[in-house]
Amino acid sequence: MQLRRSALALLLASLLAAPAASQNPAPEPAPRYERISLWPNGAPGVGKRRAEAEVARDYWVRNIHDPSLIPFPAPAAKRNGAAIVILPGGGHKLLVWTNEGTKVATALNRAGITAFVLKYRLANEPGSTYTVEGDAADDTRRAIRWVRAHAAVYGIDPARVGAMGFSAGGELVTQVADHPEPAGRPRTDAIDSLSARPDFQVLVFPGPRGVPAPASAITTAPPAFLVAGSRDDCCAAPTVALYEQLRRAGISAELHMYADSGHAFNLDESERLSILHWPDRLYDWLADGDWLSRRADKR
Repeated sequence: MQLRRSALALLLASLLAAPAASQNPAPEPAPRYERISLWPNGAPGVGKRRAEAEVARDYWVRNIHDPSLIPFPAPAAKRNGAAIVILPGGGHKLLVWTNEGTKVATALNRAGITAFVLKYRLANEPGSTYTVEGDAADDTRRAIRWVRAHAAVYGIDPARVGAMGFSAGGELVTQVADHPEPAGRPRTDAIDSLSARPDFQVLVFPGPRGVPAPASAITTAPPAFLVAGSRDDCCAAPTVALYEQLRRAGISAELHMYADSGHAFNLDESERLSILHWPDRLYDWLADGDWLSRRADKR
């Protein structure tokens, strides 16, 4: 009898300690990413190279001849109508696809922002015939236009479409946000009639191309958030220079320069507490600018 009681006690204890199967969360399905070609008939000037396969290893991707967007819709319960097109860096030789692309998109989703990561053509890759100011900037403009054209599909406010670039990607954001579109760029369909200028810009240790911007265009540039390390040999100076140009032109701009920090600290790649929290400063800026209000609110 005593043995039976002990066994029963052990059984009851195990049942109480283990959560019921109905209390366990359902397994999350593996993410499936949609790939959207920016030009259904191929980007202007690509020709037969469009059929070449991209090359990807670990955190990077290159050999991009069919520019595309990967959408990361914000959860419906959190969605606020804002969207950001993300341009990873990589010196125009490759794209730092995870740390400056997909991880950033999922972080923005948590703030209710729908994100799109752009694969743009690479001007500095060996054998490339593309240019930064021409082809890569065309990809950037097309991406912003595409998001605006499909805003209703993703629950986006077409007047709250921003662009966020890291390093070389920041150069491209500067090209489309702070520079006029060059005359004679390709027009392929109705999407190309929409505005390609983002409603706000986020520049994360942006490179020197496009700085300073033309004085005639900077006066209509969108609000800007800029961040870099004070010891970034390539990008500290252009970040400060662009901020000063925007400030003098009366454009709303916020600058964060982090002490004793170099290049490419991204979201979580530093032991410095201040840098780990730079995305919080970005969210503060977005909230102050009313970019995170739901569509039914003020905007």
